[in-house]
Amino acid sequence: MIDKSHLSLMEALSGIGDGSRIMVGGFGLAGQPAELMDGLIEQGVRDLVIISNNAGNGDHGLARLLKSGAVRKIICSFPRQSDSWVFDELYRSGKIELELVPQGNLACRIQAAGLGLGPIHTPTGYGTLLAEGKPTLHYQGKDYVLEEPIHADFALIRAHQGDRWGNLNYRKAARNFGPIMAMAARVTIAQVSEVVELGSLDPEQIITPGIFVQHVIPIQPGETP
Repeated sequence: MIDKSHLSLMEALSGIGDGSRIMVGGFGLAGQPAELMDGLIEQGVRDLVIISNNAGNGDHGLARLLKSGAVRKIICSFPRQSDSWVFDELYRSGKIELELVPQGNLACRIQAAGLGLGPIHTPTGYGTLLAEGKPTLHYQGKDYVLEEPIHADFALIRAHQGDRWGNLNYRKAARNFGPIMAMAARVTIAQVSEVVELGSLDPEQIITPGIFVQHVIPIQPGETP
């Protein structure tokens, strides 16, 4: 019987080791799996590469993971905002590496990895510092930059409901990067507000099929891992 939902948080995270590439869902605080990142801190892993839309908010969730010293590099679109003081301090002191990726490119490169595609061409970034050293293409009157797919060892995402097979749905804007990150990672760990009975999810409302999910962890936001 397939059952991906009856693992403790630390058991689900136990496969993550030093040097792992980890995608973290969330658009700011919306859909951020903060409790999974608290678990990573408790686990004590180091030298991580994080792929995320931004570089953390305030002092919790992703920002708390950065502050712990666990992250060597972050690949993201929005590293700086009004409450990104943790990242700012680390970056200015040379303690974290940044790869800046325009948001549309970030989504497309993750999606390309999930779809099994090779490099993609995009006009975004052409003629800027972001395109330095990358192959370019002139096609039908437009200039494009060649960008590599973004893969990850693990994806940490937050969904609304999941069943024991790993099928997931999301609540409104919390959906954001979760579905494509689940497709682009070797192992997906989903934090859900509720594990429901198999068959109770409307098939038309399932956004991430269970084939892309290995662990489903029921955690209410704010719970201690």
